[in-house]
Amino acid sequence: MGAQRPDEAGCCGWRGWAARLVFCLLLGFTAAHALSGAAAADEACRIAFDMGSSGIRAGASNHAATARAEIDFLAPLWAGRGLDELLPATADALRDLPHQAGFDKACQRMGGGFSAWRLAAAQNPARLAEQLGALHAATGVAVLVIPQIREGAYGYLGARQLLGERLKTSHILDIGGGSLQVAGEESTFGEPLGQKVWHRRLCLALGRGEPPACQLQPLTTLELNAARALAQAALQGVAPALGGPAPMTAISRPVSRGVLPAVNRLIPRQRDRHRLLADDLAQAIDLIAPRSADATAQAVDSKPAYVNYLLSDMLLVEGLLAATRSRELTVAEIDLTNLPGQLADDKAYQWAGRYACYRAHLAREGVAAFDASPENCPQQD
Repeated sequence: MGAQRPDEAGCCGWRGWAARLVFCLLLGFTAAHALSGAAAADEACRIAFDMGSSGIRAGASNHAATARAEIDFLAPLWAGRGLDELLPATADALRDLPHQAGFDKACQRMGGGFSAWRLAAAQNPARLAEQLGALHAATGVAVLVIPQIREGAYGYLGARQLLGERLKTSHILDIGGGSLQVAGEESTFGEPLGQKVWHRRLCLALGRGEPPACQLQPLTTLELNAARALAQAALQGVAPALGGPAPMTAISRPVSRGVLPAVNRLIPRQRDRHRLLADDLAQAIDLIAPRSADATAQAVDSKPAYVNYLLSDMLLVEGLLAATRSRELTVAEIDLTNLPGQLADDKAYQWAGRYACYRAHLAREGVAAFDASPENCPQQD
């Protein structure tokens, strides 16, 4: 499984790139799951760490269990402090999670750093390369900064595996804490506009200060119009990336447990409980924007603490529906992680075996380091 598949070399373009990458990952996914019945000592097994903005989750190719540690990676980055203060907790998680889940110690280990780690690479790639070297020395885990577009392919692969025939749309919408992906087999859009990032951007743009002190509501009509315009501007890259209308299935909790039930409560009428209509969403936004958070919580039958992100989530989803020229959104909550895609990604494990070379690329090129060819580097350095 460590060898690069011939198809990987073709996974570098733009239109069609997503299809080839998903195909590459599907081949790897099949191979990775074939390992699940292998003996624990099988040296081909893999462990992956999904390192998002809010924590780390570990999974293995030959084990069904996963383990998770909660770490807020975004807060110190937003405060300009970098990741130094979180390195001890990160190292502890990388060491402890495989033990908690009962993974085989002989498996090759690779960490995928996503939205927060991309932000760290943008702020100071050379410093991040040093930090990753220290983590590797302390834990044996090679942490790679995964490009946004590749994360989209991971998400699409995971959703396709979990939803099966229930996936009726061409694309999935995954809103995380730090980034969002609109991912399909033929085209993908990704942007650092996850729930926390988008909420903070709105707070600052409207002069409400930094979270968690920020209170978006109530909004005046002028402020609501400004928020909608900000969403439109932030999502202007969607249409060029996707190349046309893109029906979506939303698979993350900000929609399934936040936006959808709130809209159903605010705009009560007969409808498919797995569908969110753009017109209903627009009406719901108009209803809650001028209300306080407490009044909104009462209207949607939720605790005030749970509605802090509701209006910003609604505005983000409304903007995405407009950008994809969609009148409705299918909603299906699944426990999606990047782990299946990571475990299937031969190129990532190639980089893990040439890790000093990868870190040198990272220090010079930032996130784009992953796109270089690991075959041009010496084996295990």
